[in-house]
Amino acid sequence: MKPPVVDFATWEAARDELLVREKAHTREGDAIAAARRRLPMVEIDGKALVVGPDGPVPFVSLFEDRDELVVYQHMWWDGAPHQGQCEGCTWVPWHLQNAAYLHARGVSFAILTVGAWDEVAPFVEFMGYMQPWYSVRGLPAPIGGDMGYLSCFLRDGEQVFLTYRTTGRGTERVNGSLGLLDMTPYGRGEKWEDKPEGWPEGRDAAWFWRTDAEGNSTWGPTGRPVPQWTRPGAGPVETLGRDGACH
Repeated sequence: MKPPVVDFATWEAARDELLVREKAHTREGDAIAAARRRLPMVEIDGKALVVGPDGPVPFVSLFEDRDELVVYQHMWWDGAPHQGQCEGCTWVPWHLQNAAYLHARGVSFAILTVGAWDEVAPFVEFMGYMQPWYSVRGLPAPIGGDMGYLSCFLRDGEQVFLTYRTTGRGTERVNGSLGLLDMTPYGRGEKWEDKPEGWPEGRDAAWFWRTDAEGNSTWGPTGRPVPQWTRPGAGPVETLGRDGACH
């Protein structure tokens, strides 16, 4: 099934009609962002120690002398090999491997995870990540605790404040691939999407997170988070090596 074929003038009229809704959506997003800037904040312990390549450092050092900091809090499977790490969390650091535009605005970026540093370090090297990564194992929320969040912090000297955080679909804004898919005729190809009758049925949400060596979607032991297939030495496997819950 495909969209109906019309002449350009008819298409342009339909596109202009949709554009009215798109502009309203943009303006509402601007209004929400304005309200977000007016949220209160809560002070946290900027001296809390996180562990990175240079050993333990205070959380406030992640600001790198800038006033603002955005972090992604990456889930972790203890003891699991690279292919067994969180497929959902993989697409956030993969889509923001260079924070140059944040730095230009005076904002730092880092990845936090509850994984032990001796497990995290080889994973970061394997993935080729260039962002600063830190283990926050044993720390309470909002620095540690539950993962899967984008969190924003503000620094005032040595004082650190949590200003905003979001999880679930709130983290989608980092993933430019989803924005592009939303512009295509068939969208994301997921079951939950509203689509015309006769359109491809789609698959379960986030089907694209994990595939086998041939690119087939699978949550089984032969799958890896999709970007891992681009990494040197990432061959087929037979186990995810994980048990229990993702932390």
